[in-house]
Amino acid sequence: MQRSAVTTVGTAVALLVLTGCSSGGGTGPVPGRSATTAPAAATPRDASPSPSAAPAKGSVKVVSTVTEGLNSPWGLAALPEGDLLVSSRDEGTITRVDAETGKKTVIGSVPGVSPAGEGGLLGIALSPSYASDHQVYAYFTTASDNRIARMYYDEKKPGGQQLGAPDTVLRGIPKGSIHNGGRIAFGPDKMLYASTGETGEKGLAQDKKSLAGKILRMTPDGEPAHGNPEANSVVYSLGHRDVEGLAWDSGKRLWASEFGQDTWDELNLIEPGKNYGWPDVEGKAGKRGFVDPVVQWRPDEASPSGIAYAEGSIWMAALRGERLWRIPLAGRESAAPPQAFLEGEYGRLRTVLSVGGDKVWLVTSNTDGRGTPRPGDDRILLLEVA
Repeated sequence: MQRSAVTTVGTAVALLVLTGCSSGGGTGPVPGRSATTAPAAATPRDASPSPSAAPAKGSVKVVSTVTEGLNSPWGLAALPEGDLLVSSRDEGTITRVDAETGKKTVIGSVPGVSPAGEGGLLGIALSPSYASDHQVYAYFTTASDNRIARMYYDEKKPGGQQLGAPDTVLRGIPKGSIHNGGRIAFGPDKMLYASTGETGEKGLAQDKKSLAGKILRMTPDGEPAHGNPEANSVVYSLGHRDVEGLAWDSGKRLWASEFGQDTWDELNLIEPGKNYGWPDVEGKAGKRGFVDPVVQWRPDEASPSGIAYAEGSIWMAALRGERLWRIPLAGRESAAPPQAFLEGEYGRLRTVLSVGGDKVWLVTSNTDGRGTPRPGDDRILLLEVA
């Protein structure tokens, strides 16, 4: 995941973690500084305030704890009947959670997962044709790379044996002990989007021939999607350090959360072919050729992982920051300064997923080796947001 969500060994890894890698990063905040907003460079501003701008202030209510006792949960997907699938980064398993009772049933393991550092079984997503094809997609780290595969989910088989053999749709994404990205999601266009990290090798983020440090867009079969910046490439945007959150707003605009290094974490509005700056810039720089973040935070207040869109706002889970951020939107911009909720109440927060309407699911991340597990960790919470 962090500092930044997404390679060397031994002492080098330890130094990277201490200086701001994966979930803990950064040299610390600048006193008195907090989240700041910045209009996205190289993208037109709305001519007037959006009439549908979200209210400046919102609210969060914890409705219930859906389940407890999860180990290193990372990805989350909602089944049509309302139950949840959750991936375990370190165990390489996918568990079904009964949304009413909280009962957990391991449906299977993903073959080939090689967990280490920030790598392992990361994001999961359901096929846009799940009702007919029952395909579950997963992004995971192997001994040689990061890849995306799909598996048939057969609920009629015994527990633990319900996942079919992986059908790899994309392989060869560079892996590292840090910065593996890992979030996958199907967009409104029914194309598959995936976030990748630069694995700690900064130059890969600007290397157009590398899949590292990018947001990718592909067909469900893993082929370059029509309309991509380059017809023969799955690369959709570049210049990312470690993106772990993807979400679309009501206008079908794509947003992404990104780990910075020591200075700024980011929420970006993603557009095809645009360059988001890493490692040349971090946070708002106003530098020609790079897109500035819409919002930025100091690492100790954020270290963002998953995001979701609900009730006119982006909801962003913070790992090191141990809080849920609400970013009200007005079209392409933030409508007001970000607002923090649940600060320190549930520890590190990993994934947010919209239920629909004013409800979201929230997954904690205290058993990932960087948190301090509490009784019941890790858990899935049901929230009511406004």
